[in-house]
Amino acid sequence: MHYYKRNLGDYAKKAGRLSMLQHGSYTLLIDACYDREQFPTRDEAIDWTWASSTAEIEAVDFVLAKFFVLEDGFYIQTRIREELAEYQAKATKNQRIAIDRETKRKENSTKRARNVNEAPPNHKPLTINHKPIGRERATRIPPGFEPEPEDEAEAGIDRPLELANFRDYWMAKSGVNATKLDWQATWRQWARKADRPGVSRFSKPAPNLTVAVNPDVDRTRQMLDADSAIKRTGPSLLVLAQMAKLRGVAA
Repeated sequence: MHYYKRNLGDYAKKAGRLSMLQHGSYTLLIDACYDREQFPTRDEAIDWTWASSTAEIEAVDFVLAKFFVLEDGFYIQTRIREELAEYQAKATKNQRIAIDRETKRKENSTKRARNVNEAPPNHKPLTINHKPIGRERATRIPPGFEPEPEDEAEAGIDRPLELANFRDYWMAKSGVNATKLDWQATWRQWARKADRPGVSRFSKPAPNLTVAVNPDVDRTRQMLDADSAIKRTGPSLLVLAQMAKLRGVAA
């Protein structure tokens, strides 16, 4: 019991003439009796009040003799005993009410009609491989990633070399774009764009810089066309050879 009513008027009438040590002893004894919900022997009273000096022990003895009654070795005070009994009776009643209320709640929950989609009481999962449903998250390339063979996409490529380049590229890449949902599909796309003999993924068709030599066309016009091609794309060996040939014919 951690709370009790203290009537200051009653206390002043009964204990108004106590000394400071006696007031302290009496207050500590009252608090300890309510808190522990029991009454002390003489040795327990000295221990509960932390009395150590001769004067403090004498104050405890005075309070016990003045305000308590010795019964079977315990110092009893009638008012405290009545209030403790009342408190314990209420606590027992409240506990019983709480137990009854919880019992009724459980009974009602089992008797009521269940909804169509509601699981029965003590329902156990039918399987043990239930997985949470949610969006699949993209991940970085797994260490030592080894894709399944893709015969069509990998046709004609140097697989070990391209796979090493693939791993190095994605391991070094950072940011959001470094994560993928399907690394097998990412490898398949990489393999389709990989270099093949005679073809580079970075190569582009060379522009047609040849100038057709037509003996029926004016030589001067063909030379002008060749000069225009050189200005647009820069000289090439083929164009320079054609220019030299035209100049030789003109001469």
